[in-house]
Amino acid sequence: MNADITMTANAAERIKEIIAGNPDKKALRVSVSGGGCSGFQYEFDLESAINDDDHTIERDGATILIDSVSLVYLLGSEIDFTDELIGASFQINNPNATASCGCGTSFSI
Repeated sequence: MNADITMTANAAERIKEIIAGNPDKKALRVSVSGGGCSGFQYEFDLESAINDDDHTIERDGATILIDSVSLVYLLGSEIDFTDELIGASFQINNPNATASCGCGTSFSI
């Protein structure tokens, strides 16, 4: 089950690059926590272990982990990586978000 959460090819490529530079890590964890200027915020961390309750998304040899609490807020989302003049970052295109801040790391439902 992928819970309709997808990872773009750009995100997969960037995760593999980051993991290659951190050989003790296995995956990128995406989580949602309270806070940020819009109510919730996305957090990104490297993980060396997969927890029993983690939801995994895999593409082209890259893995994203999402904990069971955050999963509810991310259903239907697309996780992307963009590299633009204003900066490079992971972006989450979340259909559940009713509003988001300008930086794209916080949202409200």
